[in-house]
Amino acid sequence: MSQQQTVKLSLENAAEGLALFGPQDKYFKLIQSHTEVEISSREAEIVLTGDSEEVEKFKQLFEVLLQLIRNNVGLSERDMMYALELAEQWKVHELLDLFKGEVAHTYRGKPIRVKTIGQRHYVSLIKKLDVVFGIGPAGTGKTYLAVVLAVTALKEGAVKRIILTRPAVEAGENLGFLPGDLQEKVDPYLRPLYDALHDVMGPDQVAKALERGLIEIAPLAYMRGRTLDDAFIILDEAQNTTPEQMKMFLTRLGFGSKMVITGDVTQIDLPRGKHSGLVEAYKVLRDIEEIGFMHFAEQDVVRHSLVQKIIVAYQKESENQG
Repeated sequence: MSQQQTVKLSLENAAEGLALFGPQDKYFKLIQSHTEVEISSREAEIVLTGDSEEVEKFKQLFEVLLQLIRNNVGLSERDMMYALELAEQWKVHELLDLFKGEVAHTYRGKPIRVKTIGQRHYVSLIKKLDVVFGIGPAGTGKTYLAVVLAVTALKEGAVKRIILTRPAVEAGENLGFLPGDLQEKVDPYLRPLYDALHDVMGPDQVAKALERGLIEIAPLAYMRGRTLDDAFIILDEAQNTTPEQMKMFLTRLGFGSKMVITGDVTQIDLPRGKHSGLVEAYKVLRDIEEIGFMHFAEQDVVRHSLVQKIIVAYQKESENQG
């Protein structure tokens, strides 16, 4: 027979309870739906009653969440979902480390922090190694964080320029029929890269940096025959490279440069019969110690919590078909 236990946690004020339980008690309902423990809130305390092991687990969860709130960390629904996942594995204390470090700031001064343990590992790999692959589903921040670190390296003078590139493969649409000259045709492809840059630097600074050649955004075909020294180079959507393109890209690495290659192997838009350079690169290079591979899981998705469910549902479907 499991032991029953009651634990009380004190709140310093009513605002803490509001931050903890979310708008219209949204987070409270979310937490309650994940446990048999009875959670009630009276005056300035939270009371947990239930199986002693489960009570201990949720006591840890609330202690960590309160600590974050007291450090002025604004918690989103996504943060709550992730906290619950970590609590299930008795790892909720790792959240405190995540929210401590700021990777950078947006141009409006908002701190950019890693949101998952996977993201933290990815950031440390990029800081440590010259070539890093970030492989995983959409919404894991793999491109965004790479751009943030590139801008930081540029500001600190660690590199002289940033080069952002993607293979020009139509995701079911045909490039030839888009209006405009080459630049205008290519821009929609590279939009996500611009979005990340605008977030960190602001549109005016980005425009100036592009003009001065400090940032270059170009299709992958433009990389052929160049050696890229003192640059931070990001290859995005790398699942749509052919093995030949991937090899061509990787061998552009010059002195004082860093490369980050990001992609999602479940979203390959190459014509039938063509192999993905990203899939092959992992097979060929995974034993080279100086190259880092970060595989993101659906737990690392930092978009709307529904996005995570959509990814999992599609994965199940493709496994069933496979």
